[in-house]
Amino acid sequence: MPITKLLERNAALYPNDIALVELNPDIQEKRRRTWREYSLVETNPLCHYRREISWNVFNEKANRVANLLLSRGVKKGDKVGILLMNCLEWLPIYFGILKTGGVAVPLNFRYTAEEIRYCVELADVNILFFGPEFIGRVEEIADDIGKTRILFFVGNTFCPTFAEDYDRQVSNYSSVLPDIEICEDDDAAIYFSSGTTGFPKAILHAHRALSHAAAVEQKHHGQTRDDVFLCIPPLYHTGAKMHWMGSLISAGKAVLLRGVKPETILEAISNERCTIVWLLVPWAQDILEKLDNGSLKLENYHVRQFRLMHIGAQPVPQSLVKRWQKYFPGQAYDTNYGLSESIGPGAVHLGVENIRKVGAIGVPGYGWEAKIVKEDGVTEVNRGEVGELALKGPGIMRCYYHNPEATAEVMRGEWLLTGDMAKQDEEGFYYLVDRKKDVIVCGGENLYPVEIENFLSKYPKIKDVAVIGIPDARLGEIAAAIVETTEGTTCTAEEIEEFCRELPRYKRPRRIIFAKVPRNATGKIEKPLLRKTYHADKLVDGQNKA
Repeated sequence: MPITKLLERNAALYPNDIALVELNPDIQEKRRRTWREYSLVETNPLCHYRREISWNVFNEKANRVANLLLSRGVKKGDKVGILLMNCLEWLPIYFGILKTGGVAVPLNFRYTAEEIRYCVELADVNILFFGPEFIGRVEEIADDIGKTRILFFVGNTFCPTFAEDYDRQVSNYSSVLPDIEICEDDDAAIYFSSGTTGFPKAILHAHRALSHAAAVEQKHHGQTRDDVFLCIPPLYHTGAKMHWMGSLISAGKAVLLRGVKPETILEAISNERCTIVWLLVPWAQDILEKLDNGSLKLENYHVRQFRLMHIGAQPVPQSLVKRWQKYFPGQAYDTNYGLSESIGPGAVHLGVENIRKVGAIGVPGYGWEAKIVKEDGVTEVNRGEVGELALKGPGIMRCYYHNPEATAEVMRGEWLLTGDMAKQDEEGFYYLVDRKKDVIVCGGENLYPVEIENFLSKYPKIKDVAVIGIPDARLGEIAAAIVETTEGTTCTAEEIEEFCRELPRYKRPRRIIFAKVPRNATGKIEKPLLRKTYHADKLVDGQNKA
């Protein structure tokens, strides 16, 4: 069924239950109060530290957005962009777009002006909603994209002259559901790839894919109306959105937190009585580091109800999970694997019952199939051999929009080639080896950076690590490890080289570089940036000259 039906059901069955809470610690008040002292305020929507809306208000706001868009000529299949930081307006706008039969197009908040222009044009966006953080970037391109498109400004500050004021406009429209027939086969959303090999690709999904993502999340994590989900990653990303859809299908409360400091996360868990939290590796590492050094103490927070922590978006070091369990014994844990082409997380998942298999990404998720194939993209490898992971299920994308060549490269009938190299053990659990494009060929041997990263992450002085290939005249490529050490520690390359003696000789990194490991908004290591920064001609004796 269309994903919009879940929102309408919740509004009918649980109209007064809280659906969404926004916490924004960046906004300072004259007097610091607890979050629970802040009540819902409908005016000046982006200026309050804590705001909340019920399922009924959520649905009514989405209906108002839909009727506003219909009045501006939006038709079934038209594309509408969203360029907002996480806020209480984000999801009502998203669902308002869907209620018109239109296609929602979330944009990465890190995009430059030129990337915004590119994505708006690629996806045929007719209308763009944008927030105050993006005024400068949108203004750069407003003369071009604004000629044939409507720009709505969402915020409590002065509306720029090149846009219309969303708040003033939307309040004039009916909160009654528009009479638009939508089915599960209709187009619903376009998400963009990470763009690690140039400008991003536009990934088109149907309503069926979104509804399946909601079912997958609820099945995997057993969410009920009593659960409170803490959502920290950006909603433009399929990972955050589809994990939140577990709250949508179960009619549970979700908390949208703007801020990733360990204190902020634990305060949100404590004050809002959160039961489920999805973290990225760097955030979990930061929490553990502060717990280790004593600057955070769990006894100062209410965390007894915190029943599940899960991680996705990137490989998870086994050592991290073991450290986490020391502070949160008995808490369930899950790893989620997916990609935007498979509507985000859950295509493969560890399963809370399989904690003994930490290190694996898991088994095919609810309604999903998986296999590992050879270079031809069709023939399966023998169990235990490395090949490319392929997925099949209701959440597979329709296509790369306006890019049939790229679509043909990754689709084999109903199967999607993920670009991830993996292997399967005797029990049927899948393990990520590395991205196909990240494999390092050193002297004819294939090196998989993730394997080396997982090994190095066990060293107690290493907080984060990334392994890349850099050109070498004799071997073709060599492995370089960019190492970020834990706060307050002193570490030398010789120490790490000694630790690496446990690795086979050909897998040991030939360069050790001490620097911060850059990650994007969804927690993935920015390896193209690292390759550019630490190219061979910038390195002398393992140190960066730049």
